[in-house]
Amino acid sequence: MSAPPDLPPIVNRAFDVCRKAGYVSFCRNETGRLLATLAATREGTVAEFGTGCGVGTAWLRSGVRDDKTRILTAELNPTLAEAAQEIFADDDQVDVLAADWSTLLDKGPFSLLFLDSGEPSAVGVDSIVDLIEPGGIVVLDDFTPCETWPPIFQGRVDTLRESWLTDERFTAVEVMIAPDASALIATKR
Repeated sequence: MSAPPDLPPIVNRAFDVCRKAGYVSFCRNETGRLLATLAATREGTVAEFGTGCGVGTAWLRSGVRDDKTRILTAELNPTLAEAAQEIFADDDQVDVLAADWSTLLDKGPFSLLFLDSGEPSAVGVDSIVDLIEPGGIVVLDDFTPCETWPPIFQGRVDTLRESWLTDERFTAVEVMIAPDASALIATKR
């Protein structure tokens, strides 16, 4: 695995670390470009639950424009967290914690929060709403695009997607980032 040459240097570095660690599950470039775009609009504290080897974190970092904006990210797997820490060892704006996402609960409110939809218990609206500042953005990735309502995934109503798209505390939209992938973007009212 090698990264295309048009990627930000920090993202290329993250891909190199992933390759060395043998880690192949990471943020898609399409999602990464979305994260960088949104991070460019944020100040304050940005967070990520589930760092992996740090590719998503690198995309967030590539978009941050304010030298006061901080990125906090938590990874439960200590080996992966150590790999991600290598990427940001010299970056005072990024803290990679080898810990469960719940260790970030008292570090908010967050202006942007990136979540992997693969952990439904961690990403339910009720678990997240108080962690986001008014006007703050939540991004959930790893959805398969759906053209029906209610949203269906693997023959069942996708209750996670439905709850985010209908919660009155957020204005939310599902966006296709590739023919086979979509993400939810929710802004706290």
